[in-house]
Amino acid sequence: MIAESDKTLISAAIRQAETFTAGEIFCVIARHSSDYRLVPLAWAASLALLAPLPSIYLTSASVEVVYLVQLTIFLVTALLLSHPKLRFHIVPRRVRHASAHAEAMRQFFAQGLNRTEHRTGVLIFASEGERYAEIVADAGINKKVPQDVWDNAVDALVTAIKAGRPADGFLAAIERCGAVLAAHFPPGALNRDELPDKLLEI
Repeated sequence: MIAESDKTLISAAIRQAETFTAGEIFCVIARHSSDYRLVPLAWAASLALLAPLPSIYLTSASVEVVYLVQLTIFLVTALLLSHPKLRFHIVPRRVRHASAHAEAMRQFFAQGLNRTEHRTGVLIFASEGERYAEIVADAGINKKVPQDVWDNAVDALVTAIKAGRPADGFLAAIERCGAVLAAHFPPGALNRDELPDKLLEI
Protein backbone atom coordinates (compact mmCIF):
# COMPACT_ATOMS: atom_id res chain seq x y z
CA MET A 1 0.00 0.00 0.00
CA ILE A 2 2.88 2.34 0.75
CA ALA A 3 6.27 2.26 -0.95
CA GLU A 4 9.39 1.56 1.10
CA SER A 5 10.77 5.00 0.25
CA ASP A 6 7.62 6.60 1.67
CA LYS A 7 7.88 4.44 4.80
CA THR A 8 11.36 5.84 5.31
CA LEU A 9 9.97 9.37 5.06
CA ILE A 10 7.25 8.53 7.55
CA SER A 11 9.77 7.09 10.02
CA ALA A 12 11.86 10.25 9.70
CA ALA A 13 8.78 12.41 10.26
CA ILE A 14 7.94 10.48 13.45
CA ARG A 15 11.50 10.90 14.77
CA GLN A 16 11.40 14.59 13.96
CA ALA A 17 8.05 15.09 15.70
CA GLU A 18 9.18 13.17 18.78
CA THR A 19 12.23 15.37 19.30
CA PHE A 20 9.84 18.09 20.49
CA THR A 21 7.65 15.97 22.75
CA ALA A 22 7.59 13.23 25.35
CA GLY A 23 4.76 11.65 23.36
CA GLU A 24 5.20 8.49 21.29
CA ILE A 25 3.69 8.21 17.81
CA PHE A 26 3.06 4.94 16.01
CA CYS A 27 1.34 4.49 12.63
CA VAL A 28 -0.68 1.58 11.26
CA ILE A 29 -2.38 1.18 7.91
CA ALA A 30 -4.68 -1.77 7.25
CA ARG A 31 -5.79 -2.96 3.83
CA HIS A 32 -9.14 -3.63 5.49
CA SER A 33 -10.30 -4.29 9.03
CA SER A 34 -12.56 -7.22 8.22
CA ASP A 35 -13.30 -9.38 5.18
CA TYR A 36 -17.08 -9.21 5.83
CA ARG A 37 -17.52 -12.68 4.34
CA LEU A 38 -20.85 -13.25 6.07
CA VAL A 39 -22.44 -10.13 4.57
CA PRO A 40 -22.86 -11.55 1.01
CA LEU A 41 -24.37 -14.71 2.51
CA ALA A 42 -26.85 -12.65 4.53
CA TRP A 43 -27.93 -10.71 1.41
CA ALA A 44 -28.15 -13.91 -0.63
CA ALA A 45 -30.23 -15.66 2.03
CA SER A 46 -32.62 -12.71 2.28
CA LEU A 47 -33.19 -12.62 -1.48
CA ALA A 48 -33.53 -16.38 -1.66
CA LEU A 49 -36.19 -16.36 1.05
CA LEU A 50 -38.23 -13.78 -0.85
CA ALA A 51 -37.77 -15.39 -4.26
CA PRO A 52 -40.44 -18.14 -3.96
CA LEU A 53 -43.30 -15.68 -3.31
CA PRO A 54 -43.87 -14.62 -6.95
CA SER A 55 -43.58 -18.23 -8.12
CA ILE A 56 -46.08 -19.47 -5.52
CA TYR A 57 -48.73 -16.79 -6.07
CA LEU A 58 -48.30 -15.92 -9.75
CA THR A 59 -47.40 -19.24 -11.37
CA SER A 60 -48.24 -22.90 -11.09
CA ALA A 61 -44.59 -23.93 -10.82
CA SER A 62 -43.89 -27.14 -8.97
CA VAL A 63 -42.19 -27.24 -5.60
CA GLU A 64 -39.06 -28.61 -7.25
CA VAL A 65 -38.85 -25.67 -9.68
CA VAL A 66 -39.43 -23.13 -6.92
CA TYR A 67 -36.68 -24.74 -4.89
CA LEU A 68 -34.25 -24.70 -7.83
CA VAL A 69 -35.01 -21.04 -8.48
CA GLN A 70 -34.47 -20.25 -4.81
CA LEU A 71 -31.19 -22.17 -4.71
CA THR A 72 -29.95 -20.54 -7.93
CA ILE A 73 -30.73 -17.06 -6.65
CA PHE A 74 -28.87 -17.78 -3.41
CA LEU A 75 -25.77 -19.14 -5.15
CA VAL A 76 -25.58 -16.45 -7.86
CA THR A 77 -26.16 -13.60 -5.40
CA ALA A 78 -23.61 -14.97 -2.94
CA LEU A 79 -20.98 -15.36 -5.68
CA LEU A 80 -21.57 -11.91 -7.16
CA LEU A 81 -21.56 -10.08 -3.84
CA SER A 82 -18.47 -11.93 -2.67
CA HIS A 83 -16.38 -9.96 -5.15
CA PRO A 84 -14.31 -7.56 -2.99
CA LYS A 85 -15.39 -4.39 -4.81
CA LEU A 86 -19.06 -5.24 -4.39
CA ARG A 87 -18.70 -6.71 -0.90
CA PHE A 88 -17.41 -3.50 0.65
CA HIS A 89 -20.20 -1.47 -0.96
CA ILE A 90 -23.00 -3.54 0.54
CA VAL A 91 -21.65 -3.33 4.10
CA PRO A 92 -23.39 -0.49 5.99
CA ARG A 93 -21.11 2.44 6.77
CA ARG A 94 -21.80 2.10 10.48
CA VAL A 95 -20.68 -1.54 10.42
CA ARG A 96 -17.50 -0.72 8.46
CA HIS A 97 -16.54 2.05 10.84
CA ALA A 98 -17.26 -0.08 13.91
CA SER A 99 -15.02 -2.81 12.50
CA ALA A 100 -12.23 -0.35 11.72
CA HIS A 101 -12.48 1.22 15.19
CA ALA A 102 -12.22 -2.23 16.78
CA GLU A 103 -9.09 -2.95 14.73
CA ALA A 104 -7.59 0.40 15.76
CA MET A 105 -8.09 -0.50 19.41
CA ARG A 106 -6.56 -3.96 18.86
CA GLN A 107 -3.50 -2.38 17.27
CA PHE A 108 -3.20 0.20 20.05
CA PHE A 109 -2.77 -2.56 22.62
CA ALA A 110 -0.88 -4.97 20.35
CA GLN A 111 1.83 -2.38 19.64
CA GLY A 112 2.25 -1.50 23.31
CA LEU A 113 1.02 2.08 23.06
CA ASN A 114 -0.64 1.65 26.45
CA ARG A 115 2.65 0.72 28.10
CA THR A 116 4.71 3.91 27.71
CA GLU A 117 6.14 5.31 30.94
CA HIS A 118 3.91 8.38 31.13
CA ARG A 119 0.96 6.95 29.12
CA THR A 120 1.68 9.25 26.19
CA GLY A 121 1.31 6.85 23.27
CA VAL A 122 -0.58 7.97 20.15
CA LEU A 123 -1.73 5.67 17.37
CA ILE A 124 -2.41 7.09 13.92
CA PHE A 125 -4.57 4.42 12.30
CA ALA A 126 -6.09 4.12 8.84
CA SER A 127 -8.05 1.32 7.21
CA GLU A 128 -8.04 1.71 3.45
CA GLY A 129 -10.95 -0.60 2.66
CA GLU A 130 -13.25 1.20 5.08
CA ARG A 131 -11.97 4.68 4.17
CA TYR A 132 -11.60 5.21 7.89
CA ALA A 133 -8.99 6.89 10.03
CA GLU A 134 -8.69 7.42 13.75
CA ILE A 135 -6.22 8.73 16.29
CA VAL A 136 -6.16 6.80 19.55
CA ALA A 137 -4.38 8.49 22.44
CA ASP A 138 -3.50 6.93 25.79
CA ALA A 139 -4.85 8.02 29.18
CA GLY A 140 -2.07 10.51 29.94
CA ILE A 141 -2.87 12.46 26.77
CA ASN A 142 -6.66 12.20 27.03
CA LYS A 143 -6.50 14.02 30.36
CA LYS A 144 -5.19 17.11 28.59
CA VAL A 145 -6.24 16.78 24.96
CA PRO A 146 -9.87 16.10 24.02
CA GLN A 147 -10.56 13.77 21.11
CA ASP A 148 -11.89 16.51 18.83
CA VAL A 149 -8.45 18.16 18.80
CA TRP A 150 -7.27 15.33 16.54
CA ASP A 151 -9.97 15.97 13.93
CA ASN A 152 -7.69 18.14 11.79
CA ALA A 153 -5.11 15.36 11.55
CA VAL A 154 -7.78 12.74 10.82
CA ASP A 155 -9.28 14.91 8.06
CA ALA A 156 -5.89 15.32 6.40
CA LEU A 157 -5.27 11.57 6.54
CA VAL A 158 -8.68 10.59 5.14
CA THR A 159 -8.51 13.18 2.35
CA ALA A 160 -5.13 11.92 1.20
CA ILE A 161 -6.19 8.26 1.33
CA LYS A 162 -9.27 9.03 -0.78
CA ALA A 163 -6.98 10.77 -3.28
CA GLY A 164 -4.72 7.70 -3.45
CA ARG A 165 -1.88 9.36 -1.49
CA PRO A 166 -1.83 7.57 1.89
CA ALA A 167 1.82 8.39 2.56
CA ASP A 168 1.13 12.13 2.25
CA GLY A 169 -1.81 11.68 4.62
CA PHE A 170 0.36 10.05 7.27
CA LEU A 171 3.02 12.75 6.93
CA ALA A 172 0.39 15.46 7.40
CA ALA A 173 -1.19 13.65 10.35
CA ILE A 174 2.20 13.11 12.02
CA GLU A 175 3.02 16.81 11.69
CA ARG A 176 -0.30 17.86 13.20
CA CYS A 177 -0.13 15.30 16.02
CA GLY A 178 3.45 16.31 16.75
CA ALA A 179 2.40 19.93 17.13
CA VAL A 180 -0.38 19.02 19.58
CA LEU A 181 1.91 16.76 21.61
CA ALA A 182 4.71 19.33 21.70
CA ALA A 183 2.31 21.93 23.10
CA HIS A 184 1.05 19.69 25.90
CA PHE A 185 3.91 17.24 26.48
CA PRO A 186 7.34 18.85 26.03
CA PRO A 187 10.33 16.50 25.99
CA GLY A 188 11.80 15.51 29.34
CA ALA A 189 15.47 15.52 30.26
CA LEU A 190 16.05 12.05 28.80
CA ASN A 191 13.25 11.95 26.19
CA ARG A 192 13.62 8.20 25.64
CA ASP A 193 12.29 6.68 22.44
CA GLU A 194 10.05 3.89 23.78
CA LEU A 195 8.40 2.69 20.56
CA PRO A 196 9.64 2.00 17.02
CA ASP A 197 9.40 5.02 14.72
CA LYS A 198 7.64 3.37 11.82
CA LEU A 199 4.48 2.69 9.89
CA LEU A 200 3.14 -0.87 10.08
CA GLU A 201 1.14 -2.38 7.22
CA ILE A 202 -1.36 -5.10 8.08
